[in-house]
Amino acid sequence: MPIASPPPMSPSIRLIHAVDDGAAGRTQAQPARSDEQLLDAYSQAVVSAAEKISPAVARIEVRQPPGRGGQRAGAGSGSGFVFTPDGLILTNSHVVSGASRVRVQLPDGQAFDADIIGNDPHTDLAVVRVSASRLPTVALGSARGLRVGQLAIAIGNPYGFETTVTAGVVSALGRSMRAYSGRLIEDVIQTDAALNPGNSGGPLLSSHGEVIGVNTAIIEAAQGICFATSIDTAKVVVSQILQHGRVRRGWIGVAGQNIVLSRRTVRYFDLASESAVRVVSIEPQSPAARAGFEAGDVIVRYDGKPVAGIDDLHRMLSEAAVGRAARIELLRRTQRLVREITPTELPPKGSG
Repeated sequence: MPIASPPPMSPSIRLIHAVDDGAAGRTQAQPARSDEQLLDAYSQAVVSAAEKISPAVARIEVRQPPGRGGQRAGAGSGSGFVFTPDGLILTNSHVVSGASRVRVQLPDGQAFDADIIGNDPHTDLAVVRVSASRLPTVALGSARGLRVGQLAIAIGNPYGFETTVTAGVVSALGRSMRAYSGRLIEDVIQTDAALNPGNSGGPLLSSHGEVIGVNTAIIEAAQGICFATSIDTAKVVVSQILQHGRVRRGWIGVAGQNIVLSRRTVRYFDLASESAVRVVSIEPQSPAARAGFEAGDVIVRYDGKPVAGIDDLHRMLSEAAVGRAARIELLRRTQRLVREITPTELPPKGSG
């Protein structure tokens, strides 16, 4: 269908605002303001942040190895951002995990093959490196001073549309989100800045153009419910990756499940929580095996702190727990037992 031609345009009209200059009947035409002057504070903040950060936001393309049975190699894409001028890029673990090839492209047209130097599925963060120098970089901020309702700006490559900018607000703080590894990611930022597949790994920015989070996930059935891993969490992960090549966590070698304790049990043993962790299985030669754990034991305290569930235990088994002896309290049938246990480092595919 042909597009109808618009009607002839009427002569342009410029409204003139009369101002009293002190002389009777004399008026002056107020000069027309430029588009830049007409930008409100909100627009200025978004424009400034986008111009400042966009050059450092990368498109990341990955190639997966062929699957079993002759399946074709998979491919995918996401986002990331350069945080050092010599080529370190932060992205999501799920963007690059298992990739046989990682390719990075910047908005100025530069493209590089990248190496994965560290991958932490438990926080869904990864660091890749390209061989380059003098690259544009982002400014890393902090999420600690954030307030609900303040401006949040996301930049990424949704569905391959490079350097797409969306804006919204910080909807909530202190959320928790389950990583695909099963562990809980703490201190997650919720925002309504629109995210789509391909935004993963891109930066979430404050109005000052500082990175406050790493865009990670959306709820597909909802609108405007999106999540970013706090940049404070990311800083800790990056520091450990650069130091150790991985994130070190404690491991005791049990598989457990959350249970609700009976009121009678809580009262009888004078427990601080009505829930705990039941040991389902124990890894051979693990710290738990050496400490005399048995399947069916119920973990109620670790190092003097109540254990209300598996997530509590994971929080306590941080890097600081590795190699440090701790007292762990168990319920075994009608007994309350105390065992000393020394966590080791979590194996690459370990649990518990």
